[in-house]
Amino acid sequence: MVLQSKLSKVALAAAAGTMIAGTVAGTAVAADSAWGPYKGRVIANGGLFVRERPTTNSRVVGWHAKGAVVGIKCKVNGQNVNGNPRWYKLTDGTYGWSAARYIVNIGPAPRWC
Repeated sequence: MVLQSKLSKVALAAAAGTMIAGTVAGTAVAADSAWGPYKGRVIANGGLFVRERPTTNSRVVGWHAKGAVVGIKCKVNGQNVNGNPRWYKLTDGTYGWSAARYIVNIGPAPRWC
């Protein structure tokens, strides 16, 4: 009887742990989808500025280090940066624009804004 009671407690603890892990994983997915439907990795050696508008003449509102994964909402044509006119609207923290020339897509390319 004592053994059965201990086994019941272990089974209950395992079930509770599974439920908590599922809740945490679900929260991570929800937070991840808030980033935007697309992602990219910064490849600029010195990091990448986030700007108010898709031009290097626009005010800087943020910055991401090389290797950072960024959320991308969509893309537009803007100022040509080293042969690439595309700019991505970033969605992780500070909404702003970064030159697509220095972001490699993770998964599909972003849609047009």
